[in-house]
Amino acid sequence: MEEKKNLWSSYDEAAKKELHEINEKYKACLDAGKTERECVKLAVEMAKEAGYQDIKDVLKEGKSLKAGDKVYAVCMEKMLAMFRMGEEPLSNGMNILGAHIDSPRIDVKQNPLYESEGMAYLDTHYYGGIKKYQWVTGPMALHGVVAKKDGSVEEISIGEKESDPVFVITDLLVHLAANQMSKKASEVIEGEKLDLLIGNSPLDKAEGLDEEEKETIKANVLHILKENYGIEEEDFASAELEIVPAGKARDCGFDRSMILSYGQDDRVCAFTSLFAMLDVENAKRTGCCLLVDKEEIGSVGATGMHSRFFENTVAELVALTEGESELKVRRALANSRMLSSDVSAAYDPMFAEAFEKRSAAFFTKGLAFNKFTGSRGKSGSNDANAEYLARLRKVMDDAGVTYQFAELGKVDVGGGGTIAYIMANYGMEVIDSGVAVLSMHAPYEVSSKADVYEAVKGYRAFLLNM
Repeated sequence: MEEKKNLWSSYDEAAKKELHEINEKYKACLDAGKTERECVKLAVEMAKEAGYQDIKDVLKEGKSLKAGDKVYAVCMEKMLAMFRMGEEPLSNGMNILGAHIDSPRIDVKQNPLYESEGMAYLDTHYYGGIKKYQWVTGPMALHGVVAKKDGSVEEISIGEKESDPVFVITDLLVHLAANQMSKKASEVIEGEKLDLLIGNSPLDKAEGLDEEEKETIKANVLHILKENYGIEEEDFASAELEIVPAGKARDCGFDRSMILSYGQDDRVCAFTSLFAMLDVENAKRTGCCLLVDKEEIGSVGATGMHSRFFENTVAELVALTEGESELKVRRALANSRMLSSDVSAAYDPMFAEAFEKRSAAFFTKGLAFNKFTGSRGKSGSNDANAEYLARLRKVMDDAGVTYQFAELGKVDVGGGGTIAYIMANYGMEVIDSGVAVLSMHAPYEVSSKADVYEAVKGYRAFLLNM
C-alpha cells in the first residue's frame, strides 16, 4: 500500500484557511464543553442557531415532519440526538455520526467535605480509565451542577477565569518518596488519595463562627459556598461535580500544528461530527448526530448508549413521518449506516514497543478507521463488514478525504471499546472512525489540526453520500 504523505504539504491556501477556522472553533468548543452537560448545552445552542427545533415542541404543537426539517432531542441534559430529515423515508435508514462526550476525570463524592490537620478537602472517586499519578499537582477546576430541594439547579464553573481560584491534588515530595517510588505505577497514587485540596484558612468570628466549632477550615469553606452559591453542605448529596484540568485548549508546537487540551477523547470526534452535521444540507437520507454519555464506564445508565433513548426518539420520528409502526422503527435502525466517531491511539515514537507500525494510526494521515476494536482476540468488538468498508473507501476517495486504517496497539498489548457494538445490535452497518490522539486519557491530550480538518470533511461526505 502506498504510504500517505504528511497532509500539510498537500493543502492550498484555501484549505489552510478552512483548516484554521475549523480548529479555532474546535478549541473554543473544548473550552466551553469540559463536561457532558456543558457539551450538550453548547451543542443545543449551536443547533438552534442552525434552525433545529426541540422534538418536544414539535410533538406539543402536533406538527408532522418533512424533508429538510431539523429536530433534536435531549436526555437528562447529558445526551443529545440531532436529526435532519432526508428525502427518503426514515424506514430506509439514517446516516448516523455517533460520539461520546464524557471524558476521564475525577468526580466529587456525595459526602465529600472534610477537614484534616488544618486543611479542607473534597473526597473523590475517579471516573473512567486513568493513570492516577498523572492527575496530581496540576491546577484543577470544578465544574457541574448542584440541585437543591426547592427544585433550583446551581451551575458551577470555578477555576477557568483568571480571577478564579484553582484547586489541586497533592503529591509526596521526592525527598521523602523512596518507598513511593518503588511501587508499581498503578499504586504510586491510590484512588482514595485523589482528594482535592480546597481550603486552609479558618472562618472568622466576625462572620458567625460558633465558638464550639472545631472544624473551622471546613466551616469557612461552607460559609464561602453559602455566600456565593447558596449551597449548604447537605446539597452535595444531590450534586454532580466534576474535577477537570483548569485552562484553555492551546496550540502545540513551534509550528502550531497540533492542539493540546483536556477531553479530546472523545470530544475531538463529537465536535467534528457536530460541525459536519450543522454544515450538511439537502441529503437524500436522514442524517443524525448522536452525542452520548457514559462511554468511558461501559455506556451504561439512562444517558449511555445502552439506554433506549435513541430508539425511543427514532420511534417518535417514525410516528411523525410515516405513522406509528414498530416494524418501521426496526427497519429504520437496521437500514442505517453509522460511523462510531471515536478516537484512535496515535503512533508515539517514544513508546514504539506498544504499536505494530503497519497497523497504527499516525498524525497527519487523516481520518482513522478501525475495522475492529476490542482487546486480545477482538473481545467485545464490533467488526465491520468488508462490503461496508469498500463503500466507505469510495465515498471518502470521491470526496477527496484523506484516511487511514488502524488498530489500537499490538494484538496482545491491550485494546479498547466504543459504542459501535451496541449500535450494531440493531443490525446496522457500523465502523469506528475518528481522530488519532496522543496521550489518551491523560489530563492533557494531543491531536493534529490536519486530522481534525480531515475528520470534518470525512463526516460531511458520510452524511451526504453513504
